[in-house]
Amino acid sequence: MAAAASASASGAALRAALPQGPCTPNHRAAASGRRSLSFTARASLNSGAKVSIPKQWYNLVADLPVKPPPPLHPQTHQPLNPSDLSPLFPDELIRQEVTEDRFVDIPEEVIDVYKLWRPTPLIRARRLEKLLGTPAKIYYKYEGTSPAGSHKPNTAVPQAWYNAAAGVKNVVTETGAGQWGSALSFASSLFGLNCEVWQVRASFDQKPYRRLMMETWGAKVHPSPSEATEAGKKILAADPSSPGSLGIAISEAVEVAATNADTKYCLGSVLNHVLLHQTVIGEECLEQLGAIGETPDVVIGCTGGGSNFGGLAFPFMREKLLGRMSPEFRAVEPAACPTLTKGVYAYDFGDTAGLTPLMKMHTLGHGFVPDPIHAGGLRYHGMAPLISHVYELGFMDAISIQQTECFEAALQFARTEGIIPAPEPTHAIAAAIREALECKRTGEEKVILMAMCGHGHFDLAAYEKYLKGDMVDLSHPAEKLKASLAAVPKL
Repeated sequence: MAAAASASASGAALRAALPQGPCTPNHRAAASGRRSLSFTARASLNSGAKVSIPKQWYNLVADLPVKPPPPLHPQTHQPLNPSDLSPLFPDELIRQEVTEDRFVDIPEEVIDVYKLWRPTPLIRARRLEKLLGTPAKIYYKYEGTSPAGSHKPNTAVPQAWYNAAAGVKNVVTETGAGQWGSALSFASSLFGLNCEVWQVRASFDQKPYRRLMMETWGAKVHPSPSEATEAGKKILAADPSSPGSLGIAISEAVEVAATNADTKYCLGSVLNHVLLHQTVIGEECLEQLGAIGETPDVVIGCTGGGSNFGGLAFPFMREKLLGRMSPEFRAVEPAACPTLTKGVYAYDFGDTAGLTPLMKMHTLGHGFVPDPIHAGGLRYHGMAPLISHVYELGFMDAISIQQTECFEAALQFARTEGIIPAPEPTHAIAAAIREALECKRTGEEKVILMAMCGHGHFDLAAYEKYLKGDMVDLSHPAEKLKASLAAVPKL
């Protein structure tokens, strides 16, 4: 990882190149040369102040002093041509994937759907602070108010809308815990799309109500690996009891999209356009914190593919690069799937079968199948290339935490704040509690901001297991990791 001094120098160079001054929507738009940001006002859910639904998504690539490495064609190993993505995505999403524009306009039709649940609340966890006895202030941006119960509709809605606008009739995708599959099923139902989902087998068995939720919105759901695709058949032939992984489920969905002209593929994390859509979280949060005169000292989020963390953190990274605030950024991943903390930074496939472009990212190897932890949405072998890139630049750090500590933190949170979190954001809660207890030791009055990306109403079986004392910590076997890393392409 690049040295902190290097990152500081990069930030200083960027600050010299970009305009300074107060952080306002018009200022940010003027810096980009694009039209002024405007907002739709709505009453705040937690402070009485007016908050806003952004009219534009933010693209961190525009402000990075070093641009991320390009994806490569899986056969030629040459930089990918945008047209190579046409079998999978509609033209507008391909444009968003490669754009270096600072802001991208959100279609009015998408904003109209966002209004069903956005803006989402920013809440101070006062009762948790009191329980911990910390001088720190803990704020969480809660995305569980969406119809699907997580942050995932922030990108599912625009992806469904762009596909429908392009005349697409069928979309396919993968899902881990079922939150992304639920979100795309919901969005597809709004825009008249047929939706087919491959859900990781471990989560398919653990979370039957997520499957029913998807089916209620009209989706067809397969456990992955399945007999419906060649990729799935190959995995099952080698391991009939495979718990599946996001990499395997991606292979199945991509295979169907690539071999059917009337079908496109949708992805719930990892890619640039997905992280772009999620920045509505951070843009709203900037305004909410500004309204109460707060700036964060540390921003914390769980990471699987990276969309939740990037969605909250990227707008704050922009403000740090411009010298307006100076928070630390901390990604938190499961100890059983430690992509950032134990993986290698290399070109690798985004799926298990090797059908996707090669992406420069932190990876455990595209053949790595994580143990079936309860945070199914974090069981991914890779990481968003953009998250990986800023990690390499030294703009953020990462830690991994075992699931029993996460569920202990989840109970503290639920019994003080009232919200039962999904297993994925329990990682952020555990890290926030660690930070708050360190503040208790030092007496620092830090402002801690964390991403609470969804509720755990469909994850109560995991809570039952923890409460009964049956949950165990799972790790990444060294030999298993060594074997999967050996299969990373040598370029």
